[in-house]
Amino acid sequence: MTDALAIRPARPEDFDAWLPLWAGYNAFYERTGPTAVSEAQTRTTWARFLDGHEPMEALVAEHDGALVGFVHIIFHRNTTMMGPTCYLQDLFAAPALRGKGVGRALIEAAAARATQAGAARLYWQTQQGNATARLLYDRIAQNSGFIVYRMDLA
Repeated sequence: MTDALAIRPARPEDFDAWLPLWAGYNAFYERTGPTAVSEAQTRTTWARFLDGHEPMEALVAEHDGALVGFVHIIFHRNTTMMGPTCYLQDLFAAPALRGKGVGRALIEAAAARATQAGAARLYWQTQQGNATARLLYDRIAQNSGFIVYRMDLA
């Protein structure tokens, strides 16, 4: 499947094809009701991906002319490294194509983009119970052993 798969930066005209994937990603993480991502936040996020002054980027996976996945990355500074580091915030493959190399191809593309930008590390997190994704992650990366805490401020 990866032979016919193209990974490329998102373009403005991809919004309508990206949107259902984004909705699927948010549904997977049960972001509904009060925790739903608003339309305003969705449009702001999309605009950030396309703004060369923002540290956020989106890469999309295209198969047979259709978008079938995405990866969203954020570059930032780090107190223990001279160069930037890259956070892989969101990764999603269309359910019908899971297990066919889309996720791996997107991670590899994110790693290549991070390397191109001078980052020494690409890192991400996932839910502990996301066993399917963790099978891939455990093959291609190291579990840092850190537990993520967060404090919502608004």
